[in-house]
Amino acid sequence: MTKSYRQGAIGALLDEYERAIIDLQETIFDISDNELIAIIDNETTDSNCQSVQTVLAHVVNSVFAYALDIRQFLGEKVDYPDDLLRLTINDFNKDLNNCFTFTIETFKNIQDNQLEEFDNAKKIITPWGQVYDIEQITEHAIVHILRHRRQIEKFKIIIRGEK
Repeated sequence: MTKSYRQGAIGALLDEYERAIIDLQETIFDISDNELIAIIDNETTDSNCQSVQTVLAHVVNSVFAYALDIRQFLGEKVDYPDDLLRLTINDFNKDLNNCFTFTIETFKNIQDNQLEEFDNAKKIITPWGQVYDIEQITEHAIVHILRHRRQIEKFKIIIRGEK
């Protein structure tokens, strides 16, 4: 089967974003409801990293938040969602699909030439103080998913007692 690719720089970013989400969904497909909610790291000070459930809630929230950061930067009034702790992988998969659809919608009125900005005064300032243009925050969002996919892969090894 021939792979269909989106056009342009935005298309490339969205293709890679989608690939990261699909890779995450493939990683979590076999996680049971009990594995989902099990506390795996009870020593972390980051409440987003205690279980597969909290990691996935954080990832979904973050995908929405990155898109909202872009929308706000472009002048839209936005409200940021709270993390939703789902009880099944199926529910998280729906959330992942929905937040990616929201991201696609975010890019509908953005042109490739709007992605890069060299003037820091015309960039997005994140809640943690980092300054990004649209391309950089989207690349950060993609790697954010990849890092948490890796974390979940490690959690699966721990919870299943594999070596």
